[in-house]
Amino acid sequence: MQTTLKIGTRGSPLALAQAHETQARLTAAHGMPAEAFEVVVISTSGDRIQDRPLSEAGGKGLFTKEIEEALLDGRIDIAVHSSKDMPTQLPDGLELSAFLPREDARDAFVGRAAKTIAELPKGAKVGSSSLRRQALIRRMRPDLDVVMFRGNVQTRLRKLDEGVAAGTILAYAGLKRLGLEHVATDLMPLDIFPPAPGQGAIGIETRIGNRDVEKMLVAIHDVATGQALACERAFLAALDGSCRTPIAGYAAIEDGKLSFAGLIISPDGKQSHTVELQGPAHDAARIGADAAGMVRAKAGENFFDGWA
Repeated sequence: MQTTLKIGTRGSPLALAQAHETQARLTAAHGMPAEAFEVVVISTSGDRIQDRPLSEAGGKGLFTKEIEEALLDGRIDIAVHSSKDMPTQLPDGLELSAFLPREDARDAFVGRAAKTIAELPKGAKVGSSSLRRQALIRRMRPDLDVVMFRGNVQTRLRKLDEGVAAGTILAYAGLKRLGLEHVATDLMPLDIFPPAPGQGAIGIETRIGNRDVEKMLVAIHDVATGQALACERAFLAALDGSCRTPIAGYAAIEDGKLSFAGLIISPDGKQSHTVELQGPAHDAARIGADAAGMVRAKAGENFFDGWA
């Protein structure tokens, strides 16, 4: 059996679960054996750098650079990513051409000393490497000690067991894809603890103009997820969002109407500005960009200057 498509992915258990979900959907959609879709594991800088926050090491692109290089030089045909890890600017010649149906976008608290953030004792350590999560935790509980927490899901859970922190925040979608949803002790409401743009959605990156690949992906692309992500990524792009910028955003679609809620917040959690905007789902990118303009006008151009 010849390989029809090579699927590039990181090697973490979650990344592999996402690649295999993509493989299974392609297999089902096209009535072909799994062997026709080969999963190719590629080590990324983000996986190798574990001693400092990504914002200090080079940002989101650390999880995609080597995979995108393999895509550009033809070693793989598609790249499977966690959409929230994707920079808003992609390399020339590449595009996000398909999205799988979105999982639950909420964050999950995994607690050892308590089941919820509200119940943690004063001064308890909460681990997270995400500036957004750190800021939202500090907004909820300024008395907590928020510490840097890198590594894949299993590594972070092991650190909890070792007592490095009393709790951590993980994407509920990732836990579900790994069959670990039972470790969540609390689910964070979207309005109180809004997710990262793209959270819960698997994005598939391709070379622009590769028509054969595009035709295969049409069968597994989820239109509503694509529209929601177009809105969220436009919001992020218009705010120059990066790993140094605590930004949250979530778009929901129902009956052709899109509802978007966005947030910018200072790393200490003390200052924040929100925006809500609705419109037709086919105008998703414009809604996201307009929402960014509205929240920037609220906050002022200098909002991020102190911590950029």
